[in-house]
Amino acid sequence: MGKKTIAFLLTGGCAGCEMALVDLADRLVDALEHLEVVWWAPTVADLKYKDLEDMPDKSIDLAFIDGMVRLSEQEHMVKVLRQKAKILVAFGACAALGGIPGMGNLHTKDEIFKTVYFDTFSTDNPDGVVPQTKYLVDGKYELTLPEFYDTVRAIHQVVDVDYFVGGCPPHHEFVAKAVEAIIAGNLPPKGSWITSGKSVCDVCPRNPANKGETRTPIKEVKRTIEGAPEEDKCLLQQGYLCLGPITQGDCGASCPKVGIPCRGCGGPIPGIKDFGARAISAITSLLKDEKTVEQLMEKYPTIAKLFYRYSLPSALINRRISR
Repeated sequence: MGKKTIAFLLTGGCAGCEMALVDLADRLVDALEHLEVVWWAPTVADLKYKDLEDMPDKSIDLAFIDGMVRLSEQEHMVKVLRQKAKILVAFGACAALGGIPGMGNLHTKDEIFKTVYFDTFSTDNPDGVVPQTKYLVDGKYELTLPEFYDTVRAIHQVVDVDYFVGGCPPHHEFVAKAVEAIIAGNLPPKGSWITSGKSVCDVCPRNPANKGETRTPIKEVKRTIEGAPEEDKCLLQQGYLCLGPITQGDCGASCPKVGIPCRGCGGPIPGIKDFGARAISAITSLLKDEKTVEQLMEKYPTIAKLFYRYSLPSALINRRISR
């Protein structure tokens, strides 16, 4: 068999997902024996839009997109890559769910611009200048900027996506397994997440069930700033709101192992359509009494920023409706 052609596109993200690929080190080098990278922009090569636009349709065997869509140029490039690729993978939390930038959907475009260009203490903008999509210089040179959309969207809300990979970023050990599965053609049905299918709790050494112990109700809600959790004891049992029960465990429970509660970047375990809604249901069902519920509301006044930290754009209600 000849080499598979492969492409990577970074949209509205931090490139951390691509760093997860680089973290494969020599295993990535071995994989390149089977792959020919024809596009990796803008992080690796200074390629131009036209370079991708001029490629024949379906000439790319496999394309990864990391990052969400907030700008018109991101939407354009995602649509172009979809046209050129046979298989498209939403790679990482931003691409698959909307990610951290998706919490911008709790605010309007005007509110965001007001904060960024006027209200911050370090901003010096006496003329009230904000970005414009078009500007004419000397009456003859038109400069353009991409349009900033009202909301953040995940990739599947813009184009058809074949497969999803969670994580912020995806754990490099799981990335290796995913790449190997793709090369071998050992893939689940279209539209599936490439995942082990296990939750973070399933693979977490702190889980009482994994140690033959019984889980007890949460008696007190704590934040991570309130002291270090006890070693080897379930974070939820100690009152730290960990979303491990409903999050994919392809990371190997990396955060809970070092005392950090899971925040859901791995994406929902199979069968869950709205991550935040299921997270609310799962966590509140573990709270002991009304007093504990009141603690939750007091310590997390904007509850959406906890339960929808990575997934708001892909939720059933994916933006703020009213103040």
